[in-house]
Amino acid sequence: MTLPVQRLDADVSVAPQLAPEAMADARAAGFASVINNRPDFEGGPTQPTSAAMEAAARAAGLEYAWLPVASNFQSDAEIARFAELIETLPKPILAFCRSGTRSGRLWQAAKSR
Repeated sequence: MTLPVQRLDADVSVAPQLAPEAMADARAAGFASVINNRPDFEGGPTQPTSAAMEAAARAAGLEYAWLPVASNFQSDAEIARFAELIETLPKPILAFCRSGTRSGRLWQAAKSR
């Protein structure tokens, strides 16, 4: 599987929604941590839950964080938490959401703080 990754800087990349099976590919690609920015069931009942993603990430040897945020608004507290995660999680980090855009906006806002 080829991961649909967009690199934002040396430590952070973003991707659209990933399947649990992609966690092993993320680890093989060199990522150390994953941040899931998607609320459970945002995309309906077939979207993998955070629990499923976390289990797959940990099985693949990745650190995992869940920071669910709305697609149209990220609060100051959510931006601060994302900044904390990119500061403290093992790097490189792969953040994902529905399309990758929301994770990219969080990264940009966190870097601008």
